Amino acid sequence: MFRTLTLFAALLVAAAASAVELSESQRAAIEERIAPMGEVCLQGDSSCGGPAVAASSGPRSGKEVFDAACMACHTTGAGGAPVLGDVDAWAPRIAKGMDTLHKHGLEGIPGTGMMAKGGCVNCSDDEVIAAVDYMVEGSQ
Repeated sequence: MFRTLTLFAALLVAAAASAVELSESQRAAIEERIAPMGEVCLQGDSSCGGPAVAASSGPRSGKEVFDAACMACHTTGAGGAPVLGDVDAWAPRIAKGMDTLHKHGLEGIPGTGMMAKGGCVNCSDDEVIAAVDYMVEGSQ
């Protein structure tokens, strides 16, 4: 019995040792599979291969902001939001004036589901105003 266990252990060690021995092409293939998909470069870090590139070339249009941030509520009516294109729902809001609508878009409306900038933390004030204008134009 002891001899059988010793033989089994020897075979196990030999098998493990041969599993570690990889050819150069096998090692290269493994390194390629587990290589990072990209790298994170901080602004001013010159070791990343070039200057930082701006993510945007300018402010987004009202439609782009609507599609990215506003449509979740303003296409479904979630939280009582007026649906884009619903003239009856928008009429009393539009009657309050564009300054009020812009203010509500930027600051939110307390006691409702409308939070400041509709929750779009990366939207500029001008982009939020453009989104409000887009919704009003599409709802008159």
